[in-house]
Amino acid sequence: MLNPLVITIDGPSGSGKGTVSQRIAQTLGLRLLDSGALYRLVALVATRADVALDDASALAAIALNLDISFLPAESGVKAQLAGEDVSLAIRAESIGLAASKVAAIQSVRDALLARQRAFAVEPGLVADGRDMGTAVFPAAPVKIYLTASAEERANRRYNQLKAKGESVSLPRLLEDIQARDARDMNRQVSPLKPAEDAVIIDSSQMGIDEVQDAILAIVDKR
Repeated sequence: MLNPLVITIDGPSGSGKGTVSQRIAQTLGLRLLDSGALYRLVALVATRADVALDDASALAAIALNLDISFLPAESGVKAQLAGEDVSLAIRAESIGLAASKVAAIQSVRDALLARQRAFAVEPGLVADGRDMGTAVFPAAPVKIYLTASAEERANRRYNQLKAKGESVSLPRLLEDIQARDARDMNRQVSPLKPAEDAVIIDSSQMGIDEVQDAILAIVDKR
């Protein structure tokens, strides 16, 4: 077992792992790693610098030299890039899609691996991502794979964006989610899949409180 405690929560986009990871970390008093934010930050820098999303060497250099910090916020953490608050910028749909492409590049993942593992310090860590339990923290004593149907995840995202006043298409969101699932699950480098010893939770018919309670019960047992 790892010491300090590491809880990994993996799953596809829109499964609710980000929200529940924040809540679990706050409830247990643990640190939080939003690994997806790291790839989104690489994608943001690349997009701003007009770096092609298939230029592996340039993207790896960006990953190695990111000037980033994560600061506590009312909800989870605030992402800063060279002192600029980019918490909202990295959540744009276009950056999320770009991040999925960036995350498929081995040299980028290698560049970010040590940075992710460095988060595992006392009092412990909740690690949210897609390969936290399979590649980054394979010895973690608690591994969760949180999923939901593509249709449910598209509906959730649609409602989130509509609440922000954005004009969105539900069929387009579903198409994007299905394409991202296929890319994440079929990539050669750290494909999205449950760890062999992960507990799989399907949140399609569950509220966030139910998911949180289910995970806390698993933590208690381990």
